[in-house]
Amino acid sequence: MLQRIQTIYLFLAALSSAGLIFIFELGKDLAGQPVFVEDVLLVLGLTLFSALLSLVAIFLFKNRKLQFVLGRLNIVLNLILLGLFVYWSLNISGESNISEKGIGMVIPVISIVFLVLANKAIKKDEDLVKSVDRLR
Repeated sequence: MLQRIQTIYLFLAALSSAGLIFIFELGKDLAGQPVFVEDVLLVLGLTLFSALLSLVAIFLFKNRKLQFVLGRLNIVLNLILLGLFVYWSLNISGESNISEKGIGMVIPVISIVFLVLANKAIKKDEDLVKSVDRLR
């Protein structure tokens, strides 16, 4: 059942978490050089773990409840990542290595949108299965 819509949403969430982090910069450092995710190990680990959770959830299509829980866990992980980016952007006054904000700080928002859409589709499938079971 890999042809369901939540598979596409989860794949797009994994792609946005793992793929876009290497394309878009998080910002610029004090010398004006772009800072990417691979320069900050904590962010790299969180984004790759988020992508891994999305990919694992794709292949758990037989266990929709666990797939839904992994989606929620992934949303929380991306919210933590977004909170970290907001903290860094508020500390730009000189305490941080990043002196300018970049478009890469929006990537967790994109991932959260895809994960919410995937969880809605998973919930819809689960409700459909429950309604069919009631008819038996």
